[in-house]
Amino acid sequence: MKAMDLHCENKTVIMIVHNPIKHDRMKHVEVDRFFIRENIDKGCISFPFVKSEDQLADILTKGVCGRIFNDMIDKLGMIDIYAPS
Repeated sequence: MKAMDLHCENKTVIMIVHNPIKHDRMKHVEVDRFFIRENIDKGCISFPFVKSEDQLADILTKGVCGRIFNDMIDKLGMIDIYAPS
């Protein structure tokens, strides 16, 4: 069975998930962290790093420059319904 890739752009989150030591500041994500850690140990999930500019969800959550915005819109297959045809 191939591990499912859970892409993440946050290196701190990746380090927390791979570190078995309890992090007191992360109480609000404790259940999720243990679930992810358990599945990483089983080989069900891998946690590759994704550069921020390759993270497609960023156009929905962050202000990005025009070039990155247009590249992501193309990757998502979105079209401008108001563009002249």
